[in-house]
Amino acid sequence: MKNFLLFITIVSLSFSLQAAEDWGRNGHRATGEIAEQHLSRKAKKAISELLDGQSLALVSTYGDEIKSDPEYREYGPYHYVNFPFDSTYEEHPKSEEGDLIVGIRNAIATLKSETATKDEKVFQLKMLVHFLGDLHQPLHIGLADDKGGNDFQVRWFGDGTNLHTVWDTKMIEDYNMSYSELAANTKQLSEEELQAIQQGDVLDWMYESRELCKDIYANTEIGEKLWYPYMYRYMDTLRFQLQKGGIRLAVVLNEIFD
Repeated sequence: MKNFLLFITIVSLSFSLQAAEDWGRNGHRATGEIAEQHLSRKAKKAISELLDGQSLALVSTYGDEIKSDPEYREYGPYHYVNFPFDSTYEEHPKSEEGDLIVGIRNAIATLKSETATKDEKVFQLKMLVHFLGDLHQPLHIGLADDKGGNDFQVRWFGDGTNLHTVWDTKMIEDYNMSYSELAANTKQLSEEELQAIQQGDVLDWMYESRELCKDIYANTEIGEKLWYPYMYRYMDTLRFQLQKGGIRLAVVLNEIFD
């Protein structure tokens, strides 16, 4: 009986941790896989040496995997940034604990540092891969009032959940593609479209996700039943966010290692 209860506890904990993941495993891994396709030869070599041959897809979930370890608790606030819709990141008071922009900037600084150890660079590379994924999940550029949509209750095909989880995992799970399938079936881009995605910096990309977040709030009601029409409205947008996240992750990594 004790063993059975222990099994139930472990399974329940596993599901609760999975529900809290940003973009879910498949989303983050797709972003990492897409980034690999856009790395320069020099960047690819430097990254392979740091990660001992591990792929960006494999390490992309590291930022979530360490959440349950008290040693890394300080990195929790680095997964998101919240400010009111009528304000800006620059104007709104910053969290003393840091935020997603701070996390990305710290990771880049460590990877560019001439004094950082290999272990420090490996850690921050894994975090950077994860954070660039988070930057393109629109609910991670959300509102503090409802914890980035975590307190925005909705129903997904009849089951109770929240808006954040819908964007993190529910739509991707119901689309039923592996991360490699998501990465292999991205939008075909012209050279002009690719260059447009690569333009700008982290703040520009954050504000782009912010506009999508506003659109989501404008078209979703608390308690609403979300199902096929919602997938039809937003699934292509979500897939494009994964693609842009991968392309822009490669932009950042190429700039660091070239």
